[in-house]
Amino acid sequence: MARVPVLYAIRIYGHLGALVLAAFLALVPQRHGADTVLAGLLDQSAPCGVLAEIGALGLDLLEDPPARIATQITEIR
Repeated sequence: MARVPVLYAIRIYGHLGALVLAAFLALVPQRHGADTVLAGLLDQSAPCGVLAEIGALGLDLLEDPPARIATQITEIR
């Protein structure tokens, strides 16, 4: 059975510059207030790699309620 990509929205503290965003080419960045949301379709193993890259770059991952994330994804589309 083929694995279907899932839409993810990952909220990171602060505004990310072009150099940092280059590490997340599969995701679309969007500024939301003082933070950045990275959204995009990821296959089953990709979220682990994205989270590892966030950690390696020393970025602060934020948690959002699901309803708020859904609104952000709709705005990005």
